[in-house]
Amino acid sequence: MKIKPALTRRRRRRRRHRRTELAEHIPVVRTAIAGCRFIGRVAVGNKRGLLLPNSCSDQEMLHIRNSLPDGVVVQRIEERLSALGNCIATNDHVALVHTDIDRETEDIVADVLGVECFRQTIAGNALVGSYCVFTNQGGMVHPRTSVEDQEELSSLLQVPLVAGTVNRGSDVLGAGLVVNDWSAFCGFDSTATEISVVESIFKLDSMAGVTSGAMSESLRASLIDDGKMW
Repeated sequence: MKIKPALTRRRRRRRRHRRTELAEHIPVVRTAIAGCRFIGRVAVGNKRGLLLPNSCSDQEMLHIRNSLPDGVVVQRIEERLSALGNCIATNDHVALVHTDIDRETEDIVADVLGVECFRQTIAGNALVGSYCVFTNQGGMVHPRTSVEDQEELSSLLQVPLVAGTVNRGSDVLGAGLVVNDWSAFCGFDSTATEISVVESIFKLDSMAGVTSGAMSESLRASLIDDGKMW
């Protein structure tokens, strides 16, 4: 999974240090979508593309497109379930989508993101993007997901899964956790146990012994595509 630029909402100055921490490793793009700051809930993407709701303005879309590598396709979707980040969960190979999402939208997800789509629920919840988070290394699902459902989902995604929470017991994983194949950011209220589970299932603990310089070089190498840095 290539390291993708991170889209972040426009934040107040007191939280600038978090952007700085990200910017040391990957490009950080400050933006809004439809004038809103909760961009992770209305956009979804992977290394191949980024899907935006139809409410995203031309100016916002142009800014995002100009900030991303040329190889990343940016496309707006005419979809009544416009909170795409809540309705779609994806990595670089497979996507889980809301059971009521339009067939045309499902086709666009498969085409732009280059993934195989499956209509699924997580512990009876259709908002798959809210109640599960997964990468190319592993994934976390709603704590009430049965063992049988976990096994089925793991078979579809071809990655190990675990049921868990963030933010001291919150089951809305999509609102409290953002993770790629290298690092994760979770809500400030997340406990040590929750963080430990995140590090384990997403195989982030394997990076613990890597020095900061080595990690930066590894991340930088991942941003190079055809001799050009993203």
